[in-house]
Amino acid sequence: MLNVTVWNENRHEQKSEEVRSVYPNGIHGAIAEFMKEDFEVRTATLDEPEHGLSEEVLNSTDVLLWWGHIAHEEVSDEIVERVHQRVLDGMGLIVLHSGHFSKIFKKLMGTGCDLKWREADEKERMWVIDPTHPIAEGIGEKIELEKEEMYGEHFDIPAPDELVFVSWFEGGEVFRSGCTYKRGQGKVFYFRPGHETYPTYYHKDIQRVMKNAVAWAKPTTIAKPVYGNAKPLETITSK
Repeated sequence: MLNVTVWNENRHEQKSEEVRSVYPNGIHGAIAEFMKEDFEVRTATLDEPEHGLSEEVLNSTDVLLWWGHIAHEEVSDEIVERVHQRVLDGMGLIVLHSGHFSKIFKKLMGTGCDLKWREADEKERMWVIDPTHPIAEGIGEKIELEKEEMYGEHFDIPAPDELVFVSWFEGGEVFRSGCTYKRGQGKVFYFRPGHETYPTYYHKDIQRVMKNAVAWAKPTTIAKPVYGNAKPLETITSK
């Protein structure tokens, strides 16, 4: 069974009664609850020693989910480098919602990862762009969320390797909401929904997408490439 670590900065839950009313066990707790149906799950938060992401934890993690928002800059550069190396070595990473501005996502993308946003209780209609993609398995042609925070283009990211979802918002904007990347031996999936004051992570289709994404992002069993100085495979005849 895959080992999943759900990381959450866990700051909104401490500061806001509104957020606590939606996620009484924290966003990480809500995600872990449904992930436990299919995977071995642990949680980690910002204020734990090493942000809960010790070398031991990361080395035993197949896929890491990341939710952050107001405390991106408090994440230690040392831990960011540790997570980055694990992704390059094959660990899967799923970056959720406002995690687009996390240090780890920006490091992996190499861009500013900025976007437009608005909180107006508006409808989001997330269209499946690639119905053959395993992350979209079991989802119809779209997912509708009655209330979500708007994210709008331009989203300052590299062109995705694969675009799985595109969102339309009631106010008129569109957004690339499901993007895949490969970095080193690892797979990365950015998934847009998940504002802290909306019950998005209780939505069954959102849960299905996230479970699919974990299964997709798991490390491969293919041998890692060998680098460095190499002996010739054939005899080299010098003149």
